[in-house]
Amino acid sequence: MDFLKSMQIAATGLRAQAGRMRVISENIANADSTPARPGADPYRRKIPTFTSEFDRALEARTVGFGKVQTDKSDFRLKYEPGHPSADANGNVKYPNVNSLVEMTDMRDAQRSYEANVNVISATRRMIQRTIDILKA
Repeated sequence: MDFLKSMQIAATGLRAQAGRMRVISENIANADSTPARPGADPYRRKIPTFTSEFDRALEARTVGFGKVQTDKSDFRLKYEPGHPSADANGNVKYPNVNSLVEMTDMRDAQRSYEANVNVISATRRMIQRTIDILKA
């Protein structure tokens, strides 16, 4: 029974990290987008959050994917007077997304995802070995 609990707990981690990777991917995809019209705001970076939940069926704390928040930091400004999205001063607002930070976050999420996959794989191997022992 504890084998199944460990697999279910790891599965909640997989779902949470998959959600995190989706948000990070969206940030990376929009890192260089510009607003549709002059003076408008461009894409605003999104920040994934997690929740800690108590699962009564498992009798254990699990992780969940929380609400996606927006980063309130300032947009990047570039002086590009010929750009269609430039304001009256010739400045273009670019998203507050730093691709290097996003790639680092993506790598961290990927490693966490892989760790949860490894827990599930190891648990499956232990279950299989237990069955093999019982058959012998």
